[in-house]
Amino acid sequence: MFSKILIGVDGSDPALHALKAACELARMCDAAIYLAHIPHPETVAFATGAVAGYHMVTTMPDEKTVQAAADKIIAAATDVVTQAGCTVADSITERGDPGDKVLEIAARIDADLIVTGRRGLGNIAGLILGSTSQRITHHAPCAVLSVP
Repeated sequence: MFSKILIGVDGSDPALHALKAACELARMCDAAIYLAHIPHPETVAFATGAVAGYHMVTTMPDEKTVQAAADKIIAAATDVVTQAGCTVADSITERGDPGDKVLEIAARIDADLIVTGRRGLGNIAGLILGSTSQRITHHAPCAVLSVP
């Protein structure tokens, strides 16, 4: 049914649930797993500072901080995939709008399923930045699974 599954990861609990669900599907379908992480300075700022303090939200992280966070998220996601008995065919980290980039990557790799967490950053950041999962669902070139 599915041969290439693209999973959007951002380090959030919903993304972890999506990753685990995608691994189950990949095992059942013998599908290749692709990880996509789109670090965005604003989302890194919200993820690292929205609870800790207002100053973190208004101070955007530098490129080195963004890349270090991206590397950790991809490594953690790869560990989850490996522990589930699957392998990662490729992990892709690109800059830009997360929704747009996931859609571009899906088209580029000819994915037949995109799996995302329903809400990554939480309600407040989602309202400000927009819902990545909603954008992907409305514009995807393939099937989409949005996991709570």
